[in-house]
Amino acid sequence: MQADQKQMANEFLKGRVRVVVGDITKQETDAIVNAANSSLLGGGGVDGAIHRAGGPQILEACREIRRTRFPEGLPSGEAVITTGGKLPALYVIHTVGPIYGNQEGREAELLANCYHNSLTLAVEKNLASVAFPSISTGVYGYPRAEAAEISSRTIENFLSKDRQLSEVLLVFFGADDAKTFLENQKFSE
Repeated sequence: MQADQKQMANEFLKGRVRVVVGDITKQETDAIVNAANSSLLGGGGVDGAIHRAGGPQILEACREIRRTRFPEGLPSGEAVITTGGKLPALYVIHTVGPIYGNQEGREAELLANCYHNSLTLAVEKNLASVAFPSISTGVYGYPRAEAAEISSRTIENFLSKDRQLSEVLLVFFGADDAKTFLENQKFSE
């Protein structure tokens, strides 16, 4: 366990999902998920922290994705994967969460797609572990309680059909955010 990470006694789905408080850029998982903006070129919050910690290789890979696959930017709910650069994680999965109140009533669907598509990419890359931040709950304004319900149901549904992923970390920067998640999550076990 890393010194800057406080382990909470909260595991779900027979230990396949764990809730922790810490810095997502320091997670020693196969991949971490970036709550990116559609430009994929860095930004504030988690996005900026990942780009700063991972170094220029991540930005270079994102520029190539923009050039070749998503010249108009990555749409909300979609996900792409790049190198982890200097991060402990081998890969970064970039996904663009919905801006709450700005998606014509599709916010829940798009947020669920962020988690589902990120997990799908992890499995396609034969990864065993992935760490998520709380997507869209920062400047994008998604209510944390609603996001907890959507993310936990989506993760459980995915893992019920997948046996490859052995660890999904839900990494919260602050203890209050983790507490809100734990009070509102909908994991069955």
